[in-house]
Amino acid sequence: MNNDINKQKETTEQPQTAVKKGNPIMKWFRNAGCGLLLLIILATGGYLYWKYYSVFGEGVKSGTLNYVVLKGDIFKTYEGKLIMEGVVSSGQGQIESNHFTFSIEDEELAQRLMRMSGEKVELQYKEYHGTLPWRGHSVYVVDSILSHEEDNDSGKSTEETIVEVVSTSI
Repeated sequence: MNNDINKQKETTEQPQTAVKKGNPIMKWFRNAGCGLLLLIILATGGYLYWKYYSVFGEGVKSGTLNYVVLKGDIFKTYEGKLIMEGVVSSGQGQIESNHFTFSIEDEELAQRLMRMSGEKVELQYKEYHGTLPWRGHSVYVVDSILSHEEDNDSGKSTEETIVEVVSTSI
């Protein structure tokens, strides 16, 4: 008898496949909210890329290398200063040397520049819109040395010394 009742219940009970209809206004807000969130994430990512990773400018600066140092509390970065020819007036009656402050990402390049302190160099750099703590304190990041002239004891540049040696040996 129990088997008959169970069989009867099984045949009469159908699985419920009722379609749940939601409020169309809530559905629209949910879709718009997801779209707006996606738009905000993409816009923020685009801005961060533009600000910190997009190269704003490239160029070459030349002058006398003043110093290159490793500094920083958490992120140790290489920083340097190049003193260029000419003077800059920061106010009335004040004259300062024209200098270029830069950062260096490549450790090998920084080590080479450390040994060139006081020499005339030509540095190629990239300029960014903003700084990152692990890239350095400056928006200018030097990526290569184009040329350098060593200081000799006689005060002549390397090129003048080479010309003098060649002319005396001829």
